[in-house]
Amino acid sequence: PLSFHSVGLSLGSADGLNEYDLDRLAILCDRYQPASVSDHLSFSGNAHNRFADLLPVPYTLASLEHFAREIDKVQDRLKRSILIENPSRYLDYRGNDLTEVEFIECLLRKTGCGLLLDINNVEVSATNLGFSAEAYIDAIDPHYVGEIHLAGHSVELHDSGPLLIDDHGSRVTQASWNLYRRFIERAGPMPTLIEWDTDIPELEELMAEAGKAAEMLRERCD
Repeated sequence: PLSFHSVGLSLGSADGLNEYDLDRLAILCDRYQPASVSDHLSFSGNAHNRFADLLPVPYTLASLEHFAREIDKVQDRLKRSILIENPSRYLDYRGNDLTEVEFIECLLRKTGCGLLLDINNVEVSATNLGFSAEAYIDAIDPHYVGEIHLAGHSVELHDSGPLLIDDHGSRVTQASWNLYRRFIERAGPMPTLIEWDTDIPELEELMAEAGKAAEMLRERCD
């Protein structure tokens, strides 16, 4: 089964998503009938000018309503539910009405979409913003999760402390493996993807990372 992971819809853009991009995605889905389709809890500019990054949205009630409307547009066009991935964050907005987990839960209930749980993004955001990654993982309802991502990140050292950068360029950290095990012990086995798309090593190293996830899933099944 195929899993389509979009990075370009920019569902959080104030001007709304790009209809041309959505039409092209719909053509691909009609042609290949993927098992799942996902995008991100983020924005990437406006409907006409895009940045090569996935930028976080404010967790306000207005942002929630806007994001839910954009997800509804996608799901109506694709005639299927999609998954939304939790972001990696480097700053927090002032004036948030909800925590990230609360925002995600409201979004899932309002739209009927699912969650793509990125474990590395939880570690990155928790370290950068100073919240508990374990509490975040424990607060996620497994019923909503359709896929899990694992990846590595880089670390920049600053006077204020370490800054984690979600670059998908190294092995999964032990902290992320621990969070992954913590979640699947409660949730059960789930489709899992190792993301590694910069500084790509030899195939054997990639397969070794995938093998770690497979072994944890087998242990959960036993």
